[in-house]
Amino acid sequence: MSKKTISTIIQLIVFLGLGIALMVWRYNAISEKDKTDMFEAFGHIRWLWSAPLLVVGFLAHYFRSLRWKMLMQPLKVYPSTANTVFAVLIGYLANALIPRLGEVAKCTILAKYEKVPADKLVGTIIAERAFDVVCLVALLFLTLLFQFDIIYPFAQKLGTKIFLDDTGAVKWLHFGVAIVVLLAIIVVFIRLFKKIKSSKIGQIIQGIGDGLKTIGQIKNKGRFLLLTFLIWFMYAGLIIIGFWAMPEMSGITLLASLAILTFGSVGMIATPGGIGAYPVIIAEVLILYGISSGIGFAYGWVSWAGQTAIVVILGLASLILLPIYNRNKDNDQQTRHYSPKDNDAKSVATGY
Repeated sequence: MSKKTISTIIQLIVFLGLGIALMVWRYNAISEKDKTDMFEAFGHIRWLWSAPLLVVGFLAHYFRSLRWKMLMQPLKVYPSTANTVFAVLIGYLANALIPRLGEVAKCTILAKYEKVPADKLVGTIIAERAFDVVCLVALLFLTLLFQFDIIYPFAQKLGTKIFLDDTGAVKWLHFGVAIVVLLAIIVVFIRLFKKIKSSKIGQIIQGIGDGLKTIGQIKNKGRFLLLTFLIWFMYAGLIIIGFWAMPEMSGITLLASLAILTFGSVGMIATPGGIGAYPVIIAEVLILYGISSGIGFAYGWVSWAGQTAIVVILGLASLILLPIYNRNKDNDQQTRHYSPKDNDAKSVATGY
């Protein structure tokens, strides 16, 4: 067994262990009444909302696929929409098993079926994730802006104490140290890259850099921003549908969905597929809105289960449909979608 495989297994065990530990801790922390309320809430679920949940979940991934295609266009990479959607869905399925495996899966699938350079795709993945982080920070600020008195105490628990004191004032020393460390890392990286840029590793890094530049090179930035809005709007829709699926959540405000979307996203990152962490964080957020621990924990599990089911169902369907779709493509459609020369005016104009 290789060192890489061992490292992957260790990561999986650690993250899964963390998720299970959080789940057990949160369950033991709630009262017997809350536990009773939680199990009763499970019995009140309106399963008819499962169908629209699946549709909205698919649309979120579909819009993400279209946005990813836009990031490839400046690199003269034009994969088919179907293969891009399949790659994204399979990537999410892989991420539910092992953290960050999905990014590798997405690149591998397109590299195989669309004959595109994998190093270029890695750059677009990093660019997409970087932009998602910006969006998540923007959501956090919006949440604090509209519900500061409710959310601020909870935000502190998730890490703002590193840079803010109990009064909300910035800890400038901590902030300054973080900036200096970040700048030092950037300087070291640049100097190191200059020494290895002609090597194979340097070429890979250069490919990643080209991918990061694609956001600034996108011609139709309005469409890119619209797709980004639609992605997060669909994510919020999943949360709201979850409210409708549980009668106990009928009194919750729509603004609460913004807080759940923001902090729930952190939970999805913390452990593989958000197992354990997502329901715990959601339960803590809902307490701020007057929802009991038992009901909040129940909703967190229902929401997590719904989103995980979407990933599993669509991911498995994509694994089946991907080879079938590509097997049935005509030979004249099996052309390369990457060329160092910009000689295909129609492809450049449309990207499809």
